[in-house]
Amino acid sequence: MSKNLSELSGRKGLDKNLFEELGRVAAATGTPSLEDLDKIRDEFLMGKSNVYGSVSFYDFLRPENQGKKVYVCNGSACRTAGTQEALTAKLRKHFSTQEIGEMCCLGRCHENSAFHTMGHNYSGRDADNLDTILEKKGTTAEKYQVGNTGTPVLTAPYGPVDTYYSVFREALKKDPLQLLAELKDSGLRGRGGAGFPMAFKLESCRNASDPLKFIVCNADEGDPGAYSDRYIMEERPHALLMGMLLAGYITGARYGVVYIRGEYPESVETINAAIEALQALKLLGENIDGSGFSFDFKVIKAQGAYICGEETALLSSIEGQRPEVRVRPPYPTQQGLFNKPTVVNNVETLANLPYILQYGGNAYAAIGTARSTGTKLISLDGHFNKPGIYEADMGTPLRKVIDDCGGGFRVPVKAMHIGGPLGGLVPVSCIDQLTIDFDSFAREGFLLGHASVVCIPEEYPLIDYLEHLFRFTAHESCGKCFPCRIGSTRGYEMIEKARNSDYKLDRTLLNDLLETLESGSLCALGGGLPLPVKNALKYFEAELNPYFSKP
Repeated sequence: MSKNLSELSGRKGLDKNLFEELGRVAAATGTPSLEDLDKIRDEFLMGKSNVYGSVSFYDFLRPENQGKKVYVCNGSACRTAGTQEALTAKLRKHFSTQEIGEMCCLGRCHENSAFHTMGHNYSGRDADNLDTILEKKGTTAEKYQVGNTGTPVLTAPYGPVDTYYSVFREALKKDPLQLLAELKDSGLRGRGGAGFPMAFKLESCRNASDPLKFIVCNADEGDPGAYSDRYIMEERPHALLMGMLLAGYITGARYGVVYIRGEYPESVETINAAIEALQALKLLGENIDGSGFSFDFKVIKAQGAYICGEETALLSSIEGQRPEVRVRPPYPTQQGLFNKPTVVNNVETLANLPYILQYGGNAYAAIGTARSTGTKLISLDGHFNKPGIYEADMGTPLRKVIDDCGGGFRVPVKAMHIGGPLGGLVPVSCIDQLTIDFDSFAREGFLLGHASVVCIPEEYPLIDYLEHLFRFTAHESCGKCFPCRIGSTRGYEMIEKARNSDYKLDRTLLNDLLETLESGSLCALGGGLPLPVKNALKYFEAELNPYFSKP
């Protein structure tokens, strides 16, 4: 990360954004021309290598993306469902091989067969109606279950928008320190995976002396199998936006940036429409409600890079830099976007703030457990009888979520990958040992993370899934640190060789590789990959033994 490049990118503020300009000039053909890149780098005073290095990283900007007209989801849920080969065959009746690309998880994990074309996502049986879709160029109805067990904090309807924002209007009449105290009392921990106390971030940013501060929403929900953030953005957008407004008021931030993954076009449209509604209600801009607090939103559509879910890579992305993970300290609350104090939180975390500041921190803390307060959204994939989004009080037995909410498994399942590609691989034999909270999963050697659930059917070879995880990491690595960049590649090479030849994996060598990834990686991408692999080696030894040399 170059501080000088951050300053150069910030010269024009958010209105003229380098990253957006790269996307704009790529829209027509799928990748920017060299002439367009030269114009952009001259305007932003960036070097040729810096601009090209950024463009060549993103799935939807790199030269290989040129001419693509349809994209097939290659996410874990669609992969284990086994739907994508038949889907691709149907797409080939309408598109040439060169026109078909891939996207990683479109958030249609509840019905699979997911693909993207003409700026919209499709899934389920949509591929059977391609003629109509291509002719009318419209969207199709998407259906999934939404429910709760316990307290409906995020799944409860919030009624008329103007009435809902009375929570924000009342908050503007209070001292920000009073609101921060309520947030501390709530015990709210980040829902993006790390479980970091949110109040600590806000207080750190508030205490920073720089007058210009940012609230950044990490809506780059890239974990295959997760679509809970997408649910909030498309069905409860004002819970997110009010949460950002409240966070901005507490910290003294002037701008809120919603960074939404490019694979979620409907979310981009919904959030933009919700921001327009706020502008009509005069709840944005200068001196809101005469409070002296000013705040505006900026929506940025990402361009396909899982690593941007890591907060410092996301900030570099907004600046138009190559999205590499930054070394900390300094932390974003001290030196974040454009080198200004910045709070980065994910969608679900921010969407909890309206409830906390309406009912009080103690009321929120009364839900869940002492160390994992509140509720958690859970994404269930298409292997359940009732796939969808469910909200559960922290501490709810995992068995209750699977059987009562999800209606049990639709097909025989041997394991669930919970918490994204870096989460734990939970065998069905461990279901009754787990409750939905950070501590239960950590105690049993797993990770709650985003609480997405991707099922591994009994007939799906686990060795194939492990190769998929290594390949995913290798493709999405920012490349900055050696263990992640090289280790993930060596991992899938070894497994591929064991799958397709007489080569046998050496357990000691694999363990050394996992240890290097875990201890040497700069962020959780390389550092988290060993967890599901270790879980697989522990719980599915008999299935994996044929691929290993005998001791």
